[in-house]
Amino acid sequence: MEEGMQNMRFNPEGKLLPQEEMLEVKNRSSKLSIGIPREISANENRIALVPDAVKLLVSHGHHVVVEENAGLNAHFTDLEYIEAGAELVKDHAAPFSADIVLKIAPPDRSEVEMLARQKVLFSVLQLPTRDKDYFNQLIAKRTNAVAFENIQDKTGSLPLVRSMSEIIGNAVMLVAAEYLCHPVFGKGVMLGGFTGVTPTEVVVIGAGTVAEFAIRTANGMGASIRVFDNSMYKLRLLQNNLGMRLSTSILEPVVLAQALKTADVVIAAKHSPTGVSPCYISSEVVKTMKAGSIIIDVSIDQGGCFESSRPTSHSNPVYQQFNVTHYCVPNIASKVPRTAAYSFSNFFAPLLLEIGEAGGLENLLRFNLPMRKGVYLFNGKITNQQISNLYDLPFQHIDLMMAAYY
Repeated sequence: MEEGMQNMRFNPEGKLLPQEEMLEVKNRSSKLSIGIPREISANENRIALVPDAVKLLVSHGHHVVVEENAGLNAHFTDLEYIEAGAELVKDHAAPFSADIVLKIAPPDRSEVEMLARQKVLFSVLQLPTRDKDYFNQLIAKRTNAVAFENIQDKTGSLPLVRSMSEIIGNAVMLVAAEYLCHPVFGKGVMLGGFTGVTPTEVVVIGAGTVAEFAIRTANGMGASIRVFDNSMYKLRLLQNNLGMRLSTSILEPVVLAQALKTADVVIAAKHSPTGVSPCYISSEVVKTMKAGSIIIDVSIDQGGCFESSRPTSHSNPVYQQFNVTHYCVPNIASKVPRTAAYSFSNFFAPLLLEIGEAGGLENLLRFNLPMRKGVYLFNGKITNQQISNLYDLPFQHIDLMMAAYY
């Protein structure tokens, strides 16, 4: 009788009512295996997880496989990863068998072949450097692939792009200062402004995060700065974020060409949502620039803003054309790999824990709609309209796929 009374409750009128049955809710969380291969690209020195992040993941029951010397270029030793609880492997193929493969540079064709079927790949996409055969190879593996540069957060912004852009914005002005006073590639000028000396003229194309942090650095050094963008909203927002008045202009070809004639440093940082940057400055305009001036084309990973731009590397970062020094390294943040690695870890460690709690990426995508924006392959189906159009591959909308999947 007492047990029966425990399963009853009283309504406001004092009458007994049956109590709803409480069903057990199963814990959907799963333990993940996470593979971190060593980057084989000569231009890539970063690593996606630092030892502290690995320790956090291992403490939650996840298995992290790290290839030998994977963190060496970012100044993290193998011993640090072992002490954090990672499994250290010598075989380059071993991390590619994990549930989630986490790397920076896109896997090359040989690495895609190592990738186990129906696994998750997180990496940069770098669309201009891909081809149709590359995507067909991933499709054959029925890969779930996520591009760093397309992942959004709840505000609609690109958190990884922003974090790398903050680093790049600071780094480009240090690079400009280095080459502006270089005896061969520069003209013996120190970046900045000094009493009695005309300040260095810096032109920034773009009004995003790279521009914001580049301007902060250049302004602190005393340079004269002018900013160009095709969005008045972004120019206003930039001025508000900086808390200072700037010389700004819309991207009008004649006005821009005139500014470049007297510029000492030009930073091209115009991010394109399509993945391919438009070419704003022709070679004819570059010919009119001062000898020894510096062009840093941050947008080179999307094709570049200058007609005279071509990709360079950290080992051979600059070349001169029309007596103008061009710095066109696609992944400038890799110049400071340890700093960049911490920035990546700040994003990926919580995300991987969230994926584990959800029971896998597929389950996470059910309710994390901004995360879907980064997915360009789901179960081997192209879910990125731009890739589909560019390479004439069948497209399926991920929202419809998710509805059918569940």
